[in-house]
Amino acid sequence: MTPLPPPAMLDITSLRRVRPWGGDLVDIAMADGKITGIIPAGTAPIGVREFDGRGLLALPGIVNAHAHVDKSWWGLPWQSYGGEASTEGRIRHERSERDRLGIPSLERSAHVLREFVRHGTTAIRTHVDVDGGVGLRGIEAVEEAAAAYEGALDVRIVAFPQDGVLRRPGVLDLLREAAARPGVEGIGGLDPATIDRDPVGQIDAITALAADTGVGIDIHLHDPTDLGAFQIELLVDRAARLGLQGRVNIAHGFAVAQIEPARRRDLLAAMAEVGVTMTTVAPLRLPQLPLAELDEAGVRFAFGTDGIRDLWSPYGTGDTLGIAWQYARAAGLVRDDDLLRVVQLATTDAAWSVGRETHDLIEGARADIVLLDAENPLDALVRLPERMLVVGGGRVLHVA
Repeated sequence: MTPLPPPAMLDITSLRRVRPWGGDLVDIAMADGKITGIIPAGTAPIGVREFDGRGLLALPGIVNAHAHVDKSWWGLPWQSYGGEASTEGRIRHERSERDRLGIPSLERSAHVLREFVRHGTTAIRTHVDVDGGVGLRGIEAVEEAAAAYEGALDVRIVAFPQDGVLRRPGVLDLLREAAARPGVEGIGGLDPATIDRDPVGQIDAITALAADTGVGIDIHLHDPTDLGAFQIELLVDRAARLGLQGRVNIAHGFAVAQIEPARRRDLLAAMAEVGVTMTTVAPLRLPQLPLAELDEAGVRFAFGTDGIRDLWSPYGTGDTLGIAWQYARAAGLVRDDDLLRVVQLATTDAAWSVGRETHDLIEGARADIVLLDAENPLDALVRLPERMLVVGGGRVLHVA
């Protein structure tokens, strides 16, 4: 099967009459993939390729900080879920069915990227499975799918041991091999206590490997309450001892929202001291990560879609702004300041998750821009309007 081609990706010289963050009408000038000026509407030099925004809201491109580009069956007929409800059950079901559906493959990854782009995503941190069954084929497929965008779509890869680190022989060797690839920026881990049954062993293994190879760590930690908090404490300790400051992310981390407030305060302070970050997919069945407490402690966090239409679940659209909506709604956020903060976490303030210092609608920033028919960022969050134009690195990736 021939994968879906990326869009034409025409370079664009300016966006005319747009409203960055809901402000006054301006023109945004671009060249060489960057924003070169934010100037009064109607004053941008006439260019060969420009787009009249007609007063649309402009936001920085949406950042998906926790994706699984390699795992979806998007583009295939409907697949009924047939596994058990537990994490272990979903892992077994995926292993038994993925080859039949061509997972991983260039075709499946290309479909997922197209859905992300259509929803305004211009930068992605994706976990890609590495195990004895697929080796590094998933990484190769994602790299090839991303390469079709010629850098206009920013895709960062984490080699992810979905089936465990220690319980499967050879996985650590595969992670080390993956870490040596230029396109791989991190290695993962998964529930050291409940999957590998050895929290100290798994955490010691992946932190030592990260310290030795220079990559970061992005660990999936579903374990709840005290068990989860204990493993976060282990990660904080190893980050401090091995010089991994600013290179460890905890995905999910449900325990942070479940432990009692005094312990949470101390844990967040320890995480902030060594730069441990968090990502969430805002699961509805569990308490949400506490926005105000994370901000007060200085723990950076961001949103992601997790898997979409995959062998774990048929849910998911590829819309990270939709995940931000889900987080805000589930957390009971209604005040303007909080809603704006959520939009920032899906855009500007997720820059760290894709290795950027700056991700905003300002001169000198990468020209990643999404236009929406909305009054302001708050309206865009609660209503989730269609993404009318998506620009990545100064190139048009999607037009509604």
